[in-house]
Amino acid sequence: MSTGGVPASYAALQENLRATWPKFTFRSIGDVERTFVVVHSVSLDLPNHLSPVFPAYEERFLGLVLSLLRAPRSRVVYVTSQPILPRVIDYFFGLVPELDTPDARERFHIVSLVDAANRPLADKLLERPGAVERVRRLILDPELALLLPFTTSEREVELAVRLGLPLFGADPTLAWLGTKQGSRRLFAEEGVPHPRGREVRDRNDVVAAIDELRAESVEPNEVIVKLNASAGGLGNALVPVARADGRAGLAHARAALEPIDENQSAEEYWDALEREGGIVEERIQGDRFGSPSVQLQISPAGQVEILSTHDQVLGGQHRQKYFGCHFPADPDYAAPLAVEGLKVGRRLAREGVLGRCAVDFAAKSADGRWQLYALEINLRCGGTTHPFFTLQALTDGRYDPLAAEYRTGNGELKHYVATDHLAGERYATLTPDDLLDVAERRTIGWDGESETGIALHMVSALAAAGWIGLTAIGDTLEQARALYADVNAALDDAVQAASAAPA
Repeated sequence: MSTGGVPASYAALQENLRATWPKFTFRSIGDVERTFVVVHSVSLDLPNHLSPVFPAYEERFLGLVLSLLRAPRSRVVYVTSQPILPRVIDYFFGLVPELDTPDARERFHIVSLVDAANRPLADKLLERPGAVERVRRLILDPELALLLPFTTSEREVELAVRLGLPLFGADPTLAWLGTKQGSRRLFAEEGVPHPRGREVRDRNDVVAAIDELRAESVEPNEVIVKLNASAGGLGNALVPVARADGRAGLAHARAALEPIDENQSAEEYWDALEREGGIVEERIQGDRFGSPSVQLQISPAGQVEILSTHDQVLGGQHRQKYFGCHFPADPDYAAPLAVEGLKVGRRLAREGVLGRCAVDFAAKSADGRWQLYALEINLRCGGTTHPFFTLQALTDGRYDPLAAEYRTGNGELKHYVATDHLAGERYATLTPDDLLDVAERRTIGWDGESETGIALHMVSALAAAGWIGLTAIGDTLEQARALYADVNAALDDAVQAASAAPA
């Protein structure tokens, strides 16, 4: 028997979470034996060329581990596709010396499946009953245990049922709220400003949408087509707007559409659009432009918390791919950004969503005033999630969304610059050990006294793909940027030194 499209047993687990939730706060609390099972499964349709770094993506929640282990009796079971290098584990514990103890390390358990295939981690775990049982044996008390996913799908629901644990994530039956079409509908219904546009099903709809936008008072120079269930900007395509009738417009759209994913042809994109549908929107542009986002946490009781705001750094040929972020968002619009995000969060809570999610916006300045445009809802963790985990783990602070400030436990203001993609020429010739050697030799690390410095992540992506991730934390944004640049320069120097070494 099922309830609401999910197994009845899963619905019962989620209902029980309401009663036990106060014991699962992610900040340090008293003497409670909690177990957190972390499964960073990227259950999304991502391109094959990213498969070599999927194991590195799974390392991104190690900052969360440090935060969870601050509670003295909490236990973390961390599932990965590939083993994490012991030196990387040592590096993370070394960031917080008070946690680098036998007790804290005994409360951290890694379950590695040793499976590098390009498939979601949840699938790999479900196929291995012995590994599922191993995870189950590591849980102290199922009544005080929680499954923490990166995203939720039917896979994570099945895993939750198999483990007998509630899942801190959105029910997959609510996934439509995180689609491009669902996001636009919610924005319209809740009065959240968003770009002009319309839903589309095929290329003819795209032409009709362009004509409709062109007929309105302000003509866009370019429109964005977005696949309904895409992520990370990889399902976007750009179409310059031509002054033409419908028939000529169709020919123009066919010829001019340019997918953001360089590995996808225009014809493949049109086929994908006809399979899943999407939206067409005017592209928000301006001399002063930002790509902010607001991160939310929704409790099982429906409480909505603004966790953070960021300015996203977009790159690629058309500046549509997510490359990193600055924290907090620009103070000129961070507070109204939080207000609009709260509108979305409250609606999501009424729909029954729980867990971590985010709302992406565009911001442009006109006549000296910033205007915000909501773009999409992500019912999952994302690229801005783990840097904030890391900041909290290292400083034990909190973000004030109205003041647009983050203060540490000591009351100090902090900013950071973060990326999953610090890349450089010939970085792939370096190994993770080389990187950690450089960090030690150049004293690129974390200063617990000043609470500033660098936290590396995705270290294992270096040799596989030639890039790493990092969070650079400073008292000011300028200091954080300087720390980031220091890492870039150190890696460049390391590559040059290695090239100059005798064979």
